[in-house]
Amino acid sequence: MFLSKNVKLLMLSSIFILMLWSCENSKNYEIVKSGFVKPTEDNTIWCYWYWINDDISKDGITKDLLAMKKAGIGGALIGNINPAHRDGKVPMLSEDWWSHMVHAVEEGKRIGVDIGVFNCPGWSQSGGPWVDYKKAMRYLTYSETKVIGGKTVNIALAQPKKEFQDTHTLAFKSSDLEEKSTQHIPTKITANWQDVNVNVLNNGNKKDDTSFEPKKGETLAINFQLSEPITTRSITVIPSRPFKCKMSLFAVVDGKEKLIKEFQFDRFRITPNVASIETGDFATVLPETKAQQFILKCTNFRTKRKAGFGFAEITISEALVLDKYIEKQLGKMNSTPGIKWDSYIFGNQDEIKDKGLSINPDTIIDLSNKLDENGNLTWDAPKGNWTIMRMGMTPTGTKNAPAAPQGVGYEIDKMNSDLAQYHFDNFVGELLKRIPEESKSAFKYVVADSYEQGSQNWTDGYEVKFKEKYGYDPVPFLPVLSGRIVGSVELSERFLWDLRRSIADDVAYEYVGGLRKASNKHNLKTWLENYGHWGFPGEFMMYGGQSDLISGEFWNEGTLGNIECKASSSTAHTYGKPITSAEAFTSSRRAYLRHPAMLKKRGDWALTEGINHFVLHLYIQQPDDNRKPGMNAWFGTEFNRHNTWFSQADSYFDYLRRCQHLLQQGKYVADVCYYIGEDAPVMTGVRQPEIPKGYSYDYINAEVILNRLSVKDGRFVLPEGMSYKVMVLPPFKTMRPELLAKIEQLVQQGGTILG
Repeated sequence: MFLSKNVKLLMLSSIFILMLWSCENSKNYEIVKSGFVKPTEDNTIWCYWYWINDDISKDGITKDLLAMKKAGIGGALIGNINPAHRDGKVPMLSEDWWSHMVHAVEEGKRIGVDIGVFNCPGWSQSGGPWVDYKKAMRYLTYSETKVIGGKTVNIALAQPKKEFQDTHTLAFKSSDLEEKSTQHIPTKITANWQDVNVNVLNNGNKKDDTSFEPKKGETLAINFQLSEPITTRSITVIPSRPFKCKMSLFAVVDGKEKLIKEFQFDRFRITPNVASIETGDFATVLPETKAQQFILKCTNFRTKRKAGFGFAEITISEALVLDKYIEKQLGKMNSTPGIKWDSYIFGNQDEIKDKGLSINPDTIIDLSNKLDENGNLTWDAPKGNWTIMRMGMTPTGTKNAPAAPQGVGYEIDKMNSDLAQYHFDNFVGELLKRIPEESKSAFKYVVADSYEQGSQNWTDGYEVKFKEKYGYDPVPFLPVLSGRIVGSVELSERFLWDLRRSIADDVAYEYVGGLRKASNKHNLKTWLENYGHWGFPGEFMMYGGQSDLISGEFWNEGTLGNIECKASSSTAHTYGKPITSAEAFTSSRRAYLRHPAMLKKRGDWALTEGINHFVLHLYIQQPDDNRKPGMNAWFGTEFNRHNTWFSQADSYFDYLRRCQHLLQQGKYVADVCYYIGEDAPVMTGVRQPEIPKGYSYDYINAEVILNRLSVKDGRFVLPEGMSYKVMVLPPFKTMRPELLAKIEQLVQQGGTILG
């Protein structure tokens, strides 16, 4: 199970000698030596401490903490996790449950184990029943009404969602091209598969629920025969089920099929955390092709287990759209746990030559003050045909999870620090009220696990803040959210780029910064994992930079951790944070088959990624002594007092503590810093060119370059002493002028930049 004592000591000694070489001066010798020979009380590993399904007891809490202390675990981060979604023995948020939380803090104080608490019920992220729809994460949605001008218009505008807050009502001249589509021109639609419901594909109802089964080895072909020819400029596909496939659109010209465009249709996941715009409209531009008949061919179908396949709408149109406009406003996000550096870098769309294909922003009329509280519009409309958009905010639908039913609610708005404080007060604040003053010193950390709750794109009064930040009014550009071109393709793209960047900034400063400010008032520190899966809307470095403490994670098997650990350590190094934790040894299934000898290889690898503090995943609260080898779940290695090897694990834990001690001395040595770009969202960097073997690197972001980086003796230097010989600028096509000026200054000071 364990390495031999001699092998272990030999490895530890080698690390010890290498660390001594890197010490800044000989005075560090005694510190390094003494802390290595005997790990100190303040050098401990921590653990996630999940209270599963409210199956908890005060006696078990005390015994758990005693077992942790004996094993060298000095911090326990309580997560109230309820995969069963039902009440357990001690229902969450009951006074009995609060007394158990207080008991954990009091016993932590007595025994000597620091306590942290997850920021809400469940492991992600910041929500609860106290969050109503006006405080939730929200996005802009709209209804459209066509009117004829030259008279006073009195009309009730449709409210697009039940939970809805009006923000803006806008009017602009209608485009005749929008009527030239398979939805408005009589179109006969047929398909070669009988179970494809073609009758709904042009009825204008995005919520039609259809389904079909792919035929193995066959191509689905959907034929559109219009009553008159149109010149294609866009196609929009709306699924009724979550799936993906390869699509090819053909025009039938002179009896022959002519390929117009091939593209990947990906709506594999349309849950709220990756698709706040739940219909998942997929829109892409087409080369201009005139025809009366079109064929859409679909192959390579894939879906989640039992999710099925189905279309609600397919529209081929003469109207131009902004390519993938739903993705660009973060209404549909990356649908897999993995994410690449360029997942949200979009290709350039050709600029339009005909101004009639776009809306002049100077001609958009703001009618917001002409709409009453019931949605009735009174407007003296100028002559012409007008499109009126009633815009407002509606919740994205994301809720904290997995939690007991009474602990579930909307996720709090991530772009408003006042609402971050409100959320803190309603969960952590309620615990603070109940903890006796003499025990509060044991309550140390407010925890945010990896981000899994998707994006929002607006908040209360956001147009004011946006204008202050960017120097222009965003309101005339809001029709871009419907896919229309406002001004030009470039202006429309720039608006959405600014919006995505602003969202990332606010998720960092308003949300994380807001939680940190709320926590610090009570001598608490925020501890978070600075990345996310299933729709992370931020920039991982700025996001982590606003927290007190940062963590990565790694799974004992598989690849999860391969980008997360470096994301966290790079952020810690560049933002001047000496500790980089890792949620360590997370795993899936294979209950009770793992042991320290199986864990060591991956743990050692994490040390090379810049991790210097371990948070074990997972210690599950053991409410009694009857269930052995202990309560467990499908996730996590079983670090609990009933596991057969836990009483012997202190040998391995001491090894980890010694490694932590050594790696927390001095500064991390990195030769290269790779710039991650300003596009957002972003969860990892890119190394082009790749660093040679034998060298190390960090990622670095624009904020750190602008505000913290200088050059000294030919090296890029940060205030805390971190330095790099070379900065690499990967193949990005954009850079804001102020950053370009700073990089020019660094080069003039003697810095070496590649790329």
